[in-house]
Amino acid sequence: MFDSISDHKELSHSLNQALESYLSKFYRKKCYLGLRFRQGKRTMIQINVPAHDLPTLLQAKHSENNDPDSGKNRPEVQGHAEEVKQYIVKRIQKNKPWILGTLTANISPDRIELIELARELCLVVIPRGVKLDITDGQHRKRAIHELIESTNGELIGDNDFPITLVLEKDFKQCQMDFRDMAQSRTLDPSLLLSFGEFEGYIGIMKTVQENVPMFKDKTETIKKSPSTKHKLLYTRNYLAKMVSCAFANDTKAELENWNVETSSNALVVGLNQFFSECQQTKHIFETEAKDLTVEEVRKFKETCILGRSVGLEVLGRLLYFTYDQENNHFDSSKVSQLAQLDWLCSSQIWHGNIIRVETNPKDPTKAYKISATMGSVKSAVDKVKIHLGWMSPPNPQFQLY
Repeated sequence: MFDSISDHKELSHSLNQALESYLSKFYRKKCYLGLRFRQGKRTMIQINVPAHDLPTLLQAKHSENNDPDSGKNRPEVQGHAEEVKQYIVKRIQKNKPWILGTLTANISPDRIELIELARELCLVVIPRGVKLDITDGQHRKRAIHELIESTNGELIGDNDFPITLVLEKDFKQCQMDFRDMAQSRTLDPSLLLSFGEFEGYIGIMKTVQENVPMFKDKTETIKKSPSTKHKLLYTRNYLAKMVSCAFANDTKAELENWNVETSSNALVVGLNQFFSECQQTKHIFETEAKDLTVEEVRKFKETCILGRSVGLEVLGRLLYFTYDQENNHFDSSKVSQLAQLDWLCSSQIWHGNIIRVETNPKDPTKAYKISATMGSVKSAVDKVKIHLGWMSPPNPQFQLY
């Protein structure tokens, strides 16, 4: 502890003077305050870099021409940098917080100069022309680079980005470092949705899950598939697609400007009506998860298309054609029409589109194959609309069954 405030000020003044002398000495080079630490038999340094320094300080040496030994990280995934860029722009335009993970870069220790200050605090001096090789974060770097050079450059110009600098000169070790960092498990879509911001399709989905008995306590919120033995029917990813389809007829619609409360209320009413009137879902809808048996859950998922992701997508797309956006409600008479359909896999209305019948199945209990392609879903939706008289058949010879 300092004996007095004056002691603290005096120490700060001395430190500032010392730093200024170094910064003046190396003004032709890049200087960053660093915090040194040791991990995995190596020395690493954490530095913070202003956005405008990144394009000239970092370089990505990714593998090319089918030769993994030609670089220190993987080839760029087309479109991913653009996704990162759009994430930043959208968040900034909405005046909301955003975050990018720490980048990791490599440099041979003999190419930079470290000046010890106190304990693990140091000054990192990087000569002009020396670049740090990215081992993790190439898409983030490209996104930042492109943003700085675009007309939106001022949006991130005042931000800083942390870099973990690995002092390593062995090229093969750098490649192993990338491999080791890249082995982290991909997060399941349902988990990502669970941590999404409570707005747009995510906010609506979460509200619907809590207020529609067909989904409440019957939806997986973390893993990518619902466990039958735990009596789970759906995942949040299934529900999110259905929500987007119900309001925009598009599985990827984020519904950014939709009012979560009013939109959720309308969809909850429509879904509760549908599931309570549909003979294939009525029992599941009215029974709490704890009172369902594993066999009931298994049978529902195997025999009813509404127990599958593609079934919820078809339902969402059909609900879209019952939605009155101006008055924010789903037409109850049309919802009833949908509820009267036969939603079992054995129903002819789904055959030839999302259901493919196996003529000689190895397992007689699994005589159906599910097709979730865009074409199959569209074909199923059109078939229902023609059957219900919501659209005319493409030609007079059209046969429903």
